[in-house]
Amino acid sequence: MEEFDKLISGSTPVLVDFFATWCGPCKMQAPILEEVKAKVGDKAHVIKVDVDKSPAIAQRYRVQSVPTLIVFVNGEAAWRAVGVQQADVLEAKLKEHFDGKI
Repeated sequence: MEEFDKLISGSTPVLVDFFATWCGPCKMQAPILEEVKAKVGDKAHVIKVDVDKSPAIAQRYRVQSVPTLIVFVNGEAAWRAVGVQQADVLEAKLKEHFDGKI
C-alpha cells in the first residue's frame, strides 16, 4: 500500500483500474487501458489493482463494483467511473485533469 500511495501522490497523473481476474467486463477493459497507456506514454501512469489481492486499497477508495477506474491528481481522486470505459473517454479525462499536457 505504501508503494501505491507514493505513486498516486507524485507529480505524474495516475489512472487506476480496480479489477478482478474473474470479472468479464474487466477483461474487456484491459486492452483499452493498453491503448490509453500507449497514447499517453510517460506523461501518465496507467496501473491495475486487483481487488482480491489488495482489498485494503479497494476498501479505502470504496470500490464496490469492478471495473472501477479512478484518476488521481496529486494523491486526490479527481474522477471515477464504474464499468467499461472507452479509450477516448479515458484520454479526455486525463487531458481535462492534467491541463491538456497529454
